[in-house]
Amino acid sequence: MTGESDSFLGKVITSDPAPLGLAGFAFTTFLLSFINAGWLPAEGTGVVVPLAIAYGGMAQLITGSWEMRRGNTFGFTAFTSYGAFWEFYALLVLFGNLHMVPQMPGTVVGWALILWGLFTLYMWAGALMLNTALNLTFLFLWLAFFFLGAGAFYSNIALTHVGGYFGVATAFWAAYTSFAIVMNSIRPGTIPLGPGLARRK
Repeated sequence: MTGESDSFLGKVITSDPAPLGLAGFAFTTFLLSFINAGWLPAEGTGVVVPLAIAYGGMAQLITGSWEMRRGNTFGFTAFTSYGAFWEFYALLVLFGNLHMVPQMPGTVVGWALILWGLFTLYMWAGALMLNTALNLTFLFLWLAFFFLGAGAFYSNIALTHVGGYFGVATAFWAAYTSFAIVMNSIRPGTIPLGPGLARRK
């Protein structure tokens, strides 16, 4: 089969797992960001939670494990972390709805999102070196986290809406990157990803 070695035992997978993780991240982010931007009702989080567990979370955790096997430290760290983020988000909503945790102060939720923004900020530094599409994905993502965090911290719906808009931009570029990698695996050079700031010699 294409993308796999011919040996049955000890088969080496050479396919790129990144498009799967990027798609899981992108389309889960799209849906939640539509809610954060005010385009869909807040009750829609009931649909986001199972999507976050099955696709945003699980698909990225699987992708992260394969990126580790491929020796891709950046991919392993990014996909595993954001897969864990979606599991965290799903558990937070579920525990809150089941009254298994006390009412969560907006300041604590805000700080949690800002901390994810700080993590994303230093991952953005790595994405700058890779390609333009990933650069834009991480750029808009850390902005989304900071605005969503500020919105939760100050209970400010306008800031949350801005975070939602940045989330939509993030999801667009993640979906674009996933699409480009898939198409380029079929016919190299079909969809441009743009240059990174650094190239290995």
